[in-house]
Amino acid sequence: MKVVISGGPGTGKSSIIDNLGRLGFSVFRESSREITKKYKKLGQDQLFLSEPVKFSRILLQNRIKQHKESNNVGENLSFFDRGIPDVLAYLEYKKISYSEEFQRPAEEFKYDAVFIAEPWRNIYKKDNERYESFEELIEINKHIKNTYSNFGYELILLPASSVKERVEFILDKINER
Repeated sequence: MKVVISGGPGTGKSSIIDNLGRLGFSVFRESSREITKKYKKLGQDQLFLSEPVKFSRILLQNRIKQHKESNNVGENLSFFDRGIPDVLAYLEYKKISYSEEFQRPAEEFKYDAVFIAEPWRNIYKKDNERYESFEELIEINKHIKNTYSNFGYELILLPASSVKERVEFILDKINER
């Protein structure tokens, strides 16, 4: 089973993924921070802002690779910090049209469950890689939810609660399936 934890930036996704990893589950972490850090060292402060299609293409390839790798982990359950449709959602948020190159993988590489971490002001923080304001986060979150819904996913909204309670919620919902 492939499970995506998605939602806008700063909504607690990575903390959930880290906790699931500590519990022994197979996890695939968000790679956009690493891409951003790599290109900062090369002199491009925010690759997504300066070259959004290039950034998205790199990110898409990373997410496809993660999806494929999850088939080889030998476990029935893998968790992803964001999925392939997130790439399209961000392009839509920036009002950038995209080609079949982006659409096709979102149709081909499917997930079994999608959990959405909603905007939550109490935990949101800007940092060196997260440039979005809380208001932008709300807009991005709408695009993420719309994109996943447009690909036929049923969205499960996470409660605004502790990381431990969110992880328990996710595991309970998965066990119900």
